[in-house]
This record gives sequence, C-alpha cells and structure tokens, in this order.
Amino acid sequence: MNWKLIFQLSLFALAMGVATVFLIPSNIAPILWLVIFMICAYVFARNLSTGHFVHGLVLGLVNCVWVTSAHIIFFDRYFANHPREAAMMATSPMARSPRLIMALFGPVVGVLSGVVIGFFAFVAGKLIKPSHSA
Repeated sequence: MNWKLIFQLSLFALAMGVATVFLIPSNIAPILWLVIFMICAYVFARNLSTGHFVHGLVLGLVNCVWVTSAHIIFFDRYFANHPREAAMMATSPMARSPRLIMALFGPVVGVLSGVVIGFFAFVAGKLIKPSHSA
C-alpha cells in the first residue's frame, strides 16, 4: 500500500471539503469530484503496477475523513450555503443531531466513492502502463 501517494491524492478531498463549505455549490461538486476521481485513477495507474482498486477504495475512505471533518467543523457555514441539504437533514429521523448524521453518513459516502475511484483506477491500470520510476 502506497500511503504516501494516498495521502497526497487525499489533499484534493481536503481542498474540496473546505471549498464545498465556502465556494462550491452542490450542483457543481459532483462534476469536480468526477474530474478528481479520474485524475487520481490516472496517477494510480502511472505510479502503481498492482493494487489499483484497493488504493482507490482506501483513498475514498481517507477522503471521507477530510470532507466529513470540514463539513462538521464548519457546520453552520456549510448549512447556510447549502439550504437543500439543511432541509433534508431537518426532515431526517435524527434531525436533532445533524453532525452525528454527517459523521455516520460520511464513511458510507467514503466507501461508495472509494469503489468508484477503485473502479476507475482498475480500468486506468489496464489501459495505462506505469512509468519506469514506479
């Protein structure tokens, strides 16, 4: 497992976690995530000879720590800028504990996004040969 590469690529998630609080609206974020996932898949394919899917899965889990943390730390600002998410949270069964909902739901998103990154990385690993220095 190349932890250094996973950590470096997870910095995209740190940036996105903070940016989605202050700058990026919910309708634009999925497009940016898709671009980030494809970049990460390419980087994994160029730097690893095996284990592409597992690296993508682990990256998704590390990413969820960054994003969930940013959204919980900047909770008030996040919901002020994302009224649709705030409304969904208000109608949830755990409406009294929205931070807890975020903390519980974050890892689910991390696993799902990790599967997507892993799939992209697996496909990229079949199409792109690692660089000689890998």
